[in-house]
Order: sequence, then C-alpha cells, then structure tokens
Amino acid sequence: MVSVINTVDTSHEDMIHDAQMDYYGTRLATCSSDRTVKMFDVRNGGQILVADLRGHEGPVWQVAWAHPMFGNILASCSYDRKVIIWKEENGSWDKMHEYCGHESSVNSVCWGPYDFGLILACGSSDGAISILTFTGDQQWDVKKISNAHTIGCNAVSWAPAVVPGSLIDQPSGQKPNYVKRFVSGGCDNLVKLWKEEDGQWKEDQKLEAHSDWVRDVGWAPSIGLPTSTIASCSQDGRVFIWSCDDPAGNTWTAKLLHKFNDVVWHVSWSITGNILAVSGGDNKVTLWKESMDGQWACISDVSKGQGAVSTITDTQQSEQ
Repeated sequence: MVSVINTVDTSHEDMIHDAQMDYYGTRLATCSSDRTVKMFDVRNGGQILVADLRGHEGPVWQVAWAHPMFGNILASCSYDRKVIIWKEENGSWDKMHEYCGHESSVNSVCWGPYDFGLILACGSSDGAISILTFTGDQQWDVKKISNAHTIGCNAVSWAPAVVPGSLIDQPSGQKPNYVKRFVSGGCDNLVKLWKEEDGQWKEDQKLEAHSDWVRDVGWAPSIGLPTSTIASCSQDGRVFIWSCDDPAGNTWTAKLLHKFNDVVWHVSWSITGNILAVSGGDNKVTLWKESMDGQWACISDVSKGQGAVSTITDTQQSEQ
C-alpha cells in the first residue's frame, strides 16, 4: 500500500514542471512556468519556504540536486535557453554559474555520479547536449554533442559510474572500472546511449521502439549487478524497459512495461532501482515492480491532485 505522506502548497503562480527531493529527503526543490525555483524544508511533515530563486526569464522545466559532498548545489534549466547552477553559502542561495551555450530551450539537466566530480549533462531543443564539468576556481569546462537528436533532446540521465558486474568480478583491493555514460531521449523518437572515450563523447547505442517523441529516460541505479536497465517513456503512451546483460553493453532488449491511454511525461527509479514511478497525461502516478519471473506489475497508483490512493488488485492487473 502506498500512502500520501505530505502535500506541499508551493504558492507557484503557474504550472509546476518538476519537484525533486535532496539526497537526505529533507528539502524539496520545485520549478514552474512562473519562472521561479522554490525550495522547501519538508522535515517532520513541515513545509517551510527556505529559498525563492529568480534568475530565469522563461518557464523552468527541471531541477537537479548535486551530491551533498560538493555542498548544497542545485541546477535548473529553462525555456530561456539558460542553465543556472545555484549554491548555498552561509544559508543564502546565489548563482554559482550561468551557462548560455544553447540556441533553444534547455529541457533537461542531470548530475553525473559523484565519482566523476561535479559534472552536469544538459539536453536542449536545439538538438545538442552539453556536458559541464567543474574544474575548480569558478571554472566550468564545456563539451558539446551537436545534433545529438534531430529536432531536439527532451531528457538526459546518467548511468551508474561502475561498469555492470565489476563489483562482483573485481579482485579484492582493486578499484572497480569506472566509465562515463548517459542516456538521452529526443524528438526523433530515439533513445541514445553516449560514452566518453579519450575525452570525447561518442554515440554508443541507438535504441528504437517508440513511435513518437521520447519524453523522458531514466538509467536505473545499480547495486553492482551485471545487468544495466533503462526506462523510457513517450508521447506514444508507451513505457519500455531496456535491459542489457552483456558486459560490453552492445545488446539491449526492450520490454513493453505498459501502453497508457495518454502521453507519458516522466519515469523515475527508486534508489535501489527495483521500483519505477511513471506519471502521465492521465494525471496519475503509478508504481511498477519487476516480479521474480521478469514480468512488470503495477503495485499501486496514486491519483495526482486528489491525494487519493488505490492499490491495483490482481483482477485489475490482468485487465491492463
């Protein structure tokens, strides 16, 4: 059973596009078409507004928290073509960096694994993906993948730093293999995998299954197991689970999680990578879990807006 534990009245003056908890689950960042980013202390069921960040000149699509080992850092991206990186110093939030290297709306931002330092991927409607790396002393190195997706990139998500299976196969005392990889989804209906080799970003795989714009992608967290898993969702109403058991990462298979009756906007993995949250145009959030026989089943659905919760029974499940 899933229950609604807290509802936050954000006082945003327009549609909210994203809401993200920080690493410790004590703060919530939200962003909206009202051009602001807001931050709330949500400890003990409370909701205290701690910051109201203004700097964007258009709707703010997404926010992303960096790992707390780097301090309190949040990235936001907007229709105004900008990415802003905010940092908290002595209790107040200020701009740490503003990136204006895109020619169109920036739709997605995602921080890479902390093992690589502060590294941020940004996907834009201009079709390019930028990778920003903090080099110290207020400097950010920029690498750009031009024309990553024709017509535009809607979403980016990093892979876990450790190569699949390397925690199991590793001789004791040796460091596991790290590799920089991320997945992107675009208006070309494609899911693409990118890998850094010798300091350059290269397209590693092209995954085809969707028949309309890919709205979101999520690379599942790994606990060192030999399998890689990615979820993708689309304007076509479908959610696919892509998996790869091949250590070289060359063979990916797609499994249809579900065909919804409306656009699917977002997919999000639990921290252990075994439960997937899906939200779409039907105003619902559903949670899905893989059973022992490899089938994905809906374990609950939460109606957005009403706070009402129902658990799907076996009979309903078989009808879906």
